[in-house]
Amino acid sequence: MENMPGNSYLAGEDGAGMRLDSFLASVLPGKSRSYIQKQIKDGNILVNGKTAKASYKTSSSDIVHVYEVPATELEIKPENLPLDIIYEDSDIIVINKPKRMVVHPAPGHYSGTVVNALLYHCKGSLSGINGVMRPGIVHRIDQDTTGVIVACKNDISHNCLAAQLKEHSITRTYHAIVHNHVKEQEGTVRAAIGRHPADRKKMSVNARNGKEAVTHYKVLDNLDNRYTYIKCFLETGRTHQIRVHMASIGNPVLGDSVYGPAKCPFNLEGQTLHAKTLGFIHPSTKKYMEFEAPLPDYFKKLLEVL
Repeated sequence: MENMPGNSYLAGEDGAGMRLDSFLASVLPGKSRSYIQKQIKDGNILVNGKTAKASYKTSSSDIVHVYEVPATELEIKPENLPLDIIYEDSDIIVINKPKRMVVHPAPGHYSGTVVNALLYHCKGSLSGINGVMRPGIVHRIDQDTTGVIVACKNDISHNCLAAQLKEHSITRTYHAIVHNHVKEQEGTVRAAIGRHPADRKKMSVNARNGKEAVTHYKVLDNLDNRYTYIKCFLETGRTHQIRVHMASIGNPVLGDSVYGPAKCPFNLEGQTLHAKTLGFIHPSTKKYMEFEAPLPDYFKKLLEVL
């Protein structure tokens, strides 16, 4: 192990019985828990020469090696892109994200994202907790989902909103058009969501690695028994949560070719899902604020057609 770049740590008696991520947090005080967990997931942490999970319980004789991960050479550039700003102050910026716009850079999308636009608009004043790829980003919505999201301009605000997300105290409502008639006027889907065992790009319910996920829904309009217009309230915020949950009860979101029918009878670009409302305690004023993004034109026209 001495030939590997980085540092090694003996767990010892003080570290025995600790979760691996907790032990690393104790020996790497300058690193956040999310950073440490990402390094574990990426295989940059070895226990006795082997990779391990964040939940691994250390023993006193364990030697934990931490690779030195070089700073990324990728530069995310500010871009003068239009932003539909709903609200902005010195701590946060709330925007209405359009369809086809990715929230943060990722393989295949290193430009034209919300982050590129925010870097230009905010002149670099964004929280750095999530690193160079996701400055300011506390939460995200899918590329083809429209609606309201919030970004943070400093780390204090970011930590405040991240804590509210973790406690499930943030208000998040979505509007969607789904296939088929929804039987109950109101209902709740409680089904753990995790990575699909066969397709790593998809999520699935009750997966072995699933995490608790709760979606409440309410019927707004029955569209000729073929489709239903619904409102969803998120209690948790898992990847693709509404799309996966509604598909699991036989009502996939219209236009969603991943979890629904491959062919759509309408000329749509992805799922008809809109983040309508976002409410939270402001990090500085400590007052509850709620923001709303109007339905996009394509969504309103589709409702008229149906």
